[in-house]
Amino acid sequence: MSQLDAFRLDGRVAFVSGGGGAIGSALAVALGGAGARVAVSDIVETNAEAAAERVRAAGAESLAVVADITRESEAERVVGAIVERFGRLDIVVNAVGGGAGKVLFDAQEYPRDAWDWIMEINLRSTLVASQAAVRAMVKAGHGGRVINISSVRAQLGINAGYSAYVAAKGAVSSLTRQWATEWAKHGITVNAIAPTFVDTPQVAMLLGDPAFKAGLVNRVPLGRVGETGDLVGAVLFFASDASSFVTGQILTIDGGLTATQ
Repeated sequence: MSQLDAFRLDGRVAFVSGGGGAIGSALAVALGGAGARVAVSDIVETNAEAAAERVRAAGAESLAVVADITRESEAERVVGAIVERFGRLDIVVNAVGGGAGKVLFDAQEYPRDAWDWIMEINLRSTLVASQAAVRAMVKAGHGGRVINISSVRAQLGINAGYSAYVAAKGAVSSLTRQWATEWAKHGITVNAIAPTFVDTPQVAMLLGDPAFKAGLVNRVPLGRVGETGDLVGAVLFFASDASSFVTGQILTIDGGLTATQ
């Protein structure tokens, strides 16, 4: 077996929550390309189906499930459907999140409804999906992988009304370390990626502001905004046997941004 075979996911089953989004669908396709069978969930049926079709077009089996993954009963239903269809679940990628650019408020005025919404989609979705997936992994007894999506905003503030988002992503990073310590005894590793701005429709409003984009790019040593493809390698690493002795880590994917802070 070559060393590169350690990055293969043949025989594994992956679940990408929020798999209908720009980041989630790119990761779902990559996991399928590495040999996994992939289930994607999204709250919008057309998004889930489109992502699953992209995975199939890449040559892998895929299941689309419509669900609000912030609800425990919905997460349990999705995991049940995955195990029924594929017989197992090995990897969960928590790709529900974002929304910060839609609810920007001064810290002293941040409204409760906006705060709760950001926490729901970024933190609660990660908690609920992971709990449901890990219960299935523990029951099966063959270990597994949990991969969270944090952000550079978990460690860097930004003068742009991001109070709820930085709090939510900070909690995701902390939970990554906590879960890694608790679930190691089950052979389950827990890691996270922490990207800077990634060029997706969610942040189009912010990146559409020439001054904002220029300010961002000027702070990134590699001189550009992130793309969905930039996240693929790290997620495949964390999902595969290549990272079997890596857990509790948050890998920053930011073109060098945090290295300059």
